[in-house]
Amino acid sequence: MKLSHLLVLSTALVFTGAIAQQAIAPENPEAAPVDAVAAAVPAPVVAVEPGPVKPGDPKAGQAKAGACAACHGVDGNAATALYPKLAGQHEQYIWRQLKMYKSGERNNAIMLGLAAALTEQDMRDIGAYFGQQKVIAGLADETVIAQGPNAGKKFYEVGEKIYRSGNAANGVPSCMACHGPAGAGMPGPTYPALGGQHADYTSLRLNEFRAGTVWGKDKNANVIMSQAAKGLSDEEIQGLATYLQGLHKAGKATAK
Repeated sequence: MKLSHLLVLSTALVFTGAIAQQAIAPENPEAAPVDAVAAAVPAPVVAVEPGPVKPGDPKAGQAKAGACAACHGVDGNAATALYPKLAGQHEQYIWRQLKMYKSGERNNAIMLGLAAALTEQDMRDIGAYFGQQKVIAGLADETVIAQGPNAGKKFYEVGEKIYRSGNAANGVPSCMACHGPAGAGMPGPTYPALGGQHADYTSLRLNEFRAGTVWGKDKNANVIMSQAAKGLSDEEIQGLATYLQGLHKAGKATAK
């Protein structure tokens, strides 16, 4: 077994108990108090990079992703909305997020500990494995809104309108422009896949972006989402989150 694998497994054992109880925490350092879990995180073991990073190997990634299964599921379809689904996510996006966790540019004590022992090649391999898995979409909320400007519409319909057309009056751009009509994202500029994601997870992230949270520093800073989300209403965030939960690639039509 490689040194990097041993480091990942040993780190995972430290966090197993904490992970089971960890709720989604705000990723804005100023808004998130240091709790008992964060205080208990040991100093990270920084892995030595072996050389130039190559495109990920899904087979190698499957073994390395063992420590991820407790929260994100063996196939990347997290069973609880406390954790995001990684199935179908782009390799480069996962690689980029893991790098930011490792550097501390994205604030999450548990992920910092787990990412600290990974080399960039490990990150690419893990990303390649999850990227080959199929996301299992949930159901969109068909509840009819009782009052307000969207009265009579279903929540997912409000989300669909924002996703496809945005809200020009409030400066909200179309989500589809970056994340694609089926929520599959774009791997080149590392726009993530969103289709099928847990509604509660998406809602929390959108609320953080609206509040001004930015992941990354300098050229890594994700200022796009903090700008895109600042004009969203609570109702629009709820609608977007549930629309994305039910969004998936349409299957091929069957000839009759």
